[in-house]
Amino acid sequence: MATEACGEEGQVKLLGLSISPFVVRVRIALALKGIDYQFIQENTKNKSQLLLQSNPVHKKIPVLIHNGKPVCESMIIVQYIEDAWDTKAPNLMPKDPYDRATARFWAAFVDDKLFPCIRAVFTGQGEQLQKAAEDFVTNCLLVEEALRTNSCFSGQPYFGGDEIGLLDIALGGMSVFIRGLEKATDTVLICQEKMPLLSAWMDRFCKSDGVKEVMPHLDKQVEFILARRAAWME
Repeated sequence: MATEACGEEGQVKLLGLSISPFVVRVRIALALKGIDYQFIQENTKNKSQLLLQSNPVHKKIPVLIHNGKPVCESMIIVQYIEDAWDTKAPNLMPKDPYDRATARFWAAFVDDKLFPCIRAVFTGQGEQLQKAAEDFVTNCLLVEEALRTNSCFSGQPYFGGDEIGLLDIALGGMSVFIRGLEKATDTVLICQEKMPLLSAWMDRFCKSDGVKEVMPHLDKQVEFILARRAAWME
């Protein structure tokens, strides 16, 4: 729950913007672990002194502050949450070393391959947008194939197995933003016909307890995307 937290967990604060997919990742991890925290909404156009002090290198959200110590970058924060509260269920990382490496590999794939395409769709127009969408689909088909054939993922409800894990959070945190982009740009990014497993996983993930409560509303996401795109075109 997004409240002030004390006691055995110490004081936990999250600096962010509720509509940011990167902040959503962290909120999902905190919710799944049942960690109470204070959520401090940031204004990215007028960044707080606390944010600038907590993340002096990149000066961006999200930032988790635990007992006065800041942790930056969304997936680093998610792994920190798993390490700091490793006795709290669920486990966000597999126990097996190979499975952990596999989860980390695909989580990095999301940030290194999928996110640049998402960003290019977000900022693009015309042929640039279309090319970015095609690249996104090409990369998503690799994820679809992994869901079909990789022994770590196939036949399970989530990438993490029976419970949501690291890769689910990495990709799933962006799911409403992806759906928002589809509506805002009239583009199909995740096609149920081409990606039945990935599409079904996304629907299942978004309806999961601990996820649906912190996900941005789709209409709000579309409104945010349209406003940003309109501002860039001025």
